[in-house]
Amino acid sequence: MPPTAPLAQAAAEHAQRCARAAASLRASEGAVRLRKSGSNLFRDRGPAPRQRLDLRDFDHLLAVGPDGAWVEAEAGMSYEALVDALLPLGLVPTVVPQLKGITVGGAVAGVGIEASAFRHGLVHDGLLAVELLLADGERVRCTPDNEHAALFRGFPNSYGTLGYALALRLRVRPARPFVTIEHRRFQHPQAFWAAMAQACQDPRLDYVDGVVFGPNCTVLTLAWQVDKVPYCSDYRGAAIYYRSLLKQRFDHLRLRDWLWRWDTDWFWCSKRFGAENPWVRRLLGPRWLGSRTYQRWMRWASRLGINHAGAWWRGRQAESVIQDVDIPIEQADEFLGFLLREVGLLPIWVCPLVEPPNAAGPWPLYPLQPGRLYLNFGFWGVVEHLQPQAPGALNRRIEAQTLHAGGLKSLYSESHFARERFAQLYGGAAYADLKARYDPRQRLPDLYSKCVLRC
Repeated sequence: MPPTAPLAQAAAEHAQRCARAAASLRASEGAVRLRKSGSNLFRDRGPAPRQRLDLRDFDHLLAVGPDGAWVEAEAGMSYEALVDALLPLGLVPTVVPQLKGITVGGAVAGVGIEASAFRHGLVHDGLLAVELLLADGERVRCTPDNEHAALFRGFPNSYGTLGYALALRLRVRPARPFVTIEHRRFQHPQAFWAAMAQACQDPRLDYVDGVVFGPNCTVLTLAWQVDKVPYCSDYRGAAIYYRSLLKQRFDHLRLRDWLWRWDTDWFWCSKRFGAENPWVRRLLGPRWLGSRTYQRWMRWASRLGINHAGAWWRGRQAESVIQDVDIPIEQADEFLGFLLREVGLLPIWVCPLVEPPNAAGPWPLYPLQPGRLYLNFGFWGVVEHLQPQAPGALNRRIEAQTLHAGGLKSLYSESHFARERFAQLYGGAAYADLKARYDPRQRLPDLYSKCVLRC
């Protein structure tokens, strides 16, 4: 049984960090932005204000519930560090986002998902409490039933525009040491959707996701935690996980390796940098094979204009398409047809999600229908147009098709919504009330300005 929490020393040190951060914020004037070492956002922003709040030392584990049902961690703690702290206690977060560098606070302030989402929902569906630093330097703790309940429900998908998370309490679950995996291949998408929906009803499964490799090649992956396995595969070095989906029916991994199976090759985006080449993989080694490395390379390429320059030399126009959208399963076939016909990026990750009945929502800034099965489509890359296009033309068509399907898209990347439509989709009235109450001086950018105008 894990230790009782909060631990006195951890709580005292956290309080000291909070006091310093609050004092820094109160001593400043005007607009403010966080100082970060890295980011999992994929949208360029304008020049930062001079005042930048440094919360990078908020990366500690604070408490584990005496019954092993929850964990409290500072917002800047990475999921890699959180998993490493919990696994020796026989625990794991209910939803572990796919990339090691995603932080606990970032996964809630944004939208975090993984293959356990069909049972546990998005990361914020496991939220029990959040401690926020408001724009005026006040520190508040928000729960589903206290005086800040509206802020608690409005924080998910707010991207730091209502206040900065200092600590969060999230549900956890018992962990077994290994995972057994089954890959089922399908030629017809309709059979793939039906099998995925059926799998989401199977109480024996812990994880469900899938990959579209082409119009007649899809793979459904089912996985469950176990105590023993006959062998363990290793996809941290020479072997590439997503390629294994097409090669074998059953597989086995250590739980930690399963949780980070997509990180080594950033799903399949490592191929853009030649990192699937065996010689490159040997040169980098397991330490540098991972999403943090590729994100740095991608940002360098973006700053230098490498992708667009290459397309220009080929007489084409490049457009970055980095999107995750949640589509009701009833519309999945039509939406996939659109992606194959007009976007053309393959493979495509497909992850089912359902908001669970024990979630503390509704979540007005990311309003999915409770109990409804959605499929998250993740597709990432650069599309080259043969004919000149208006800036963001393909991303705009993706947004329109998402809305046509009754879906909702994540805001971590490029968005083009009109302000009125954005407000309709992402809780505009509720957000305006929260902004007026908790940031009346508008020190933090509003959600539209940050996510669409990139201010």
